[in-house]
Amino acid sequence: MRRLTAALTAGAVLAVGYLGLDTADLVPGLLTTRPLPPPPPTETPGIRTLPVVPQPSPSTSVRMPLGSLAGEGAAPSPAGLRKALAGVVTLPALADASLVVRDGQSGGILYDRGGSQRRIPASTTKLLTAAAVGQVFGGDETLRTEVHEGASADQVVLVAGGDSLLAPGEGDPGAVAGRAGLADLADQVALALTDSGTERVVLQVDESYAPGPARASTWGEDFHRLGIVGSVAMLGLSTQRAGLNRPGPLDPVGATAATFAALLEDRGVRVSQVERLRPGISTGTATGTATGTATGTATGTPGPGPRVLGSVESAPVRDQLALALTDSDNTLTEILARQAAFRAAPPGSARTDFGTVGAWVVEQVAALGIETTGVALADASGLSRENRVTARLLTDVLALGYDGSHPVLRTALEGMPVAGLSGTLAGRYIKDGEPEAAAGRARAKTGTLTGANALAGSVVDDDGRLLVFAGLVSGAPTEAARAALDDVVSAIAACGCR
Repeated sequence: MRRLTAALTAGAVLAVGYLGLDTADLVPGLLTTRPLPPPPPTETPGIRTLPVVPQPSPSTSVRMPLGSLAGEGAAPSPAGLRKALAGVVTLPALADASLVVRDGQSGGILYDRGGSQRRIPASTTKLLTAAAVGQVFGGDETLRTEVHEGASADQVVLVAGGDSLLAPGEGDPGAVAGRAGLADLADQVALALTDSGTERVVLQVDESYAPGPARASTWGEDFHRLGIVGSVAMLGLSTQRAGLNRPGPLDPVGATAATFAALLEDRGVRVSQVERLRPGISTGTATGTATGTATGTATGTPGPGPRVLGSVESAPVRDQLALALTDSDNTLTEILARQAAFRAAPPGSARTDFGTVGAWVVEQVAALGIETTGVALADASGLSRENRVTARLLTDVLALGYDGSHPVLRTALEGMPVAGLSGTLAGRYIKDGEPEAAAGRARAKTGTLTGANALAGSVVDDDGRLLVFAGLVSGAPTEAARAALDDVVSAIAACGCR
């Protein structure tokens, strides 16, 4: 017992002694009399006046993740904005440029340099087209593709209804491109034919809805080969959309009909022949019946006629417009504009060549109370070098879209690419790996033709105020013009200059 007590006492003495040495920092340990060192540095994000914008979803989803663009801050003063832009507008690339900035809430003009000069708008033309198309199509209106009985028991008629974004297989209810599926249509038709005991049919394709030329004479000869634009037709597949260096088919209607025929064959319906019912070519009962049904479908009022064997609905036109702006899709823009002009014309009087549709777009914009004197459009997408628009007109359309009076246009504007994130602006507003002031808070439509560059859209400045802008540049190299226009928008975003 004495030995145990002595051992415990010695251990306690040693422990107390070590703790004393530890406290004096003479031996390793946790205790110390020195003040604690400062915590290691941490990265603290700067204070933001705007919400962080997440990475947008793929291009088939046209809803951009930005919140409301209508801020509560005061608008910058014209003098303050002129001062903020003074060092930018003198860039050599902007020597021959029209620039307009206006308050997105009041519509007041804050900066105007040559805003009434007529210039080539390139793809910013699509903003005018979106405004015009929105005058014809309702907010949730869709495009229907249907199949009905033909003139005889062994005929079925595929009616082109304007949907150029059909999925070759099953439709995707959450998509814009591919919302309606040919496989779903084939399922309906095959079931109806099987129930009636029909095993072999002639597939007829009714092309009487919004007919017109596939390409414009004012476009470059190599535009189709390069995938800049595809053939304009009222029936097409989402998987065959034209894209840069990815040309679409010369005959989208024929390609779609062939795909549909193959789908029917897979479902046990033999397709012995495919016939095209084109205006002014086919005659007889089949053509008359098909035309009547097409017209009824196009106007949203089903007309009397043969039994419908199946139908599928596209995404709303407003979402297709937004997709066209996101991707700067020339073909889709022309398709939507042509059928809008066709639907708006009195029955039997519609002319749907590119020049006529372009003139119709200008008329519709003028009908909204916007000044269009001197404005001329030879197409609806902006590929023609004969188009002439003013920067002030573009900001008029943008301001109209944001004031709440034109809901279809507003939805389309939400499809404009987001600076540094999506569409044609995905690689812009980033310098040396760092975002510029406008990154994530500007939406804009780009426009590029040789010797003509444009940018028009909206941006929220440092005070949280929505501003709209348009810039049309002539004569400068493309890269220099783009960089200069981006500098203008970044200067506006960082302004907050009252």
